[in-house]
Amino acid sequence: MKWFLLLLALCISGIGQSALRAGSPEELFRDGTAAFRVADYAGAIKAFRQSADIQPASGTLHDLGLAEWHRGHAGAAILSWEQSLWLEPFNTGTRGNLRYARKIAQLEAPELTWYEVVSTWLPANWWAWIAGISFWSAVAMVMLPGILRQPKAAWHQAVAALGLTVFLLSIPAHIGVHTRARIGFVQQKDTPLRLTPTKEAQSVTRLAAGEPARLERQRGNYLLVRTNRSEGWVERSQFALICRRQ
Repeated sequence: MKWFLLLLALCISGIGQSALRAGSPEELFRDGTAAFRVADYAGAIKAFRQSADIQPASGTLHDLGLAEWHRGHAGAAILSWEQSLWLEPFNTGTRGNLRYARKIAQLEAPELTWYEVVSTWLPANWWAWIAGISFWSAVAMVMLPGILRQPKAAWHQAVAALGLTVFLLSIPAHIGVHTRARIGFVQQKDTPLRLTPTKEAQSVTRLAAGEPARLERQRGNYLLVRTNRSEGWVERSQFALICRRQ
């Protein structure tokens, strides 16, 4: 009986590990790539999205955007490409896809403040690391010589000054990341922009799929968003933020 239970446990463990490997981000990405090559865009979207949900990656989101675009989902494609640039702003291919998609769909890019523009120069999570490393480097150069009972050298002061300068310069970009995280994109065609957060509310205008807006606040199943032209309420399912919440 003990041998039987042990064998059963090993079998269950092996099945679980196989399922884990089959559901890994790498395996799902390969499945999505294979589906995309044979024009199975629905299958590719499913696999790429599952992979990105487990482990967001710029390349996965780039390919997800391509699959969504081939399916005629302009809003989902633009969102995926924007999320790809959030993780890797150096991807010129993704930037080119966004320019092309917006030109075809006659859509505007989000309006960014100067500090939000600065925040796009590097991957979003880099700015927090830069701020932390530069700040504590400056603190270390000021404190360590005294703690170690060593004379403060000129290079200590130079490193401290450099660290403090980098820290201060990174603050606007860090703020830009925070405010830019509230930018999102309309996901459905002809999305009504309502005056109030109710189903029966009067429609101010209709938004195109892929149109950018800023999230102002939430109420129940509705979101108050501000576009480049107007402000109103949309249903939660009709809008998605650029920042993938974990």
